[in-house]
Amino acid sequence: MPQMTVLEILNRTKVFFEKKGIPDARLDAEYIISHGLQMKSRMDIYLNFEKPLTEAELDVLRQMVARRANREPLQHIIGDTSFRGFIIKCDPRALIPRPETEMLVDMAKERLKGTDTPFIVEVGTGTGAISIACAKEIAGAKVLATDISEDALSLARENAEANELGEALAFAKGDLLEAVTADAIAKVAGNADQKIDCLIANLPYIPDGEKGKLQPEVDKFDPELALYGGPDGLTLVRKLLQQTEGKLSAGASILLEIGSEQAEVLKNEAANYPWLEFAGIHKDYCGNVRFVSYKNK
Repeated sequence: MPQMTVLEILNRTKVFFEKKGIPDARLDAEYIISHGLQMKSRMDIYLNFEKPLTEAELDVLRQMVARRANREPLQHIIGDTSFRGFIIKCDPRALIPRPETEMLVDMAKERLKGTDTPFIVEVGTGTGAISIACAKEIAGAKVLATDISEDALSLARENAEANELGEALAFAKGDLLEAVTADAIAKVAGNADQKIDCLIANLPYIPDGEKGKLQPEVDKFDPELALYGGPDGLTLVRKLLQQTEGKLSAGASILLEIGSEQAEVLKNEAANYPWLEFAGIHKDYCGNVRFVSYKNK
């Protein structure tokens, strides 16, 4: 019996994924095959269409294909993802960082221009992707990343170590800004009285009523703690904003990722935080409303 080739397994996997309702069926098939066969990139598939596969190679691919057919996220199966070019380990301990979230780093860079050794705090760091990118890309930045989940923090620490972050990035456990204690600030900024120059958060913002209605990749495999934000999704966002009084430097920025329909709500509620100025509603690279910003008065 002739051995199955790379092209044959690619076509069969694509058809199988389509039957299972997998979005981007061919692309996911390419990623799984190139990873399972230890190729350098997906492009290597096209250079090896006629390569016959051994039974051992097929066994590896069958296991990976079965996991994806069960709607396990591709990033969990492969084990990592790229965030602004940095390799970020992914597993069920935290949400998978999304490409659209990368814009938060660009927004922080723009607002911190001219600030020497800026002190950045990210609340709800998850995998640590945003904090790692800020520490790597913003000159002189000192970053404190917090999360209420010890599982998420353990994953973030692993990612920080893998990306060779030294003293520029520290972690603290706690509920929102309650984690930003004098000791935590002093550990990374060197001065316990240092005010925050830029506060970044991508908090859970899905309304509780959406439970069970999300894509299986999210509903079955993402930690619930990182998804849901109360009746209208904004419970944690409001709590965080309320905590910022007295914690920010003059002119400091707050950058938040939110649901597209929540931006106008937050704009209308801006008067609830009189020490802050609502600075804008922002779209992501695809033109979708995704962020709001504030400025400390």
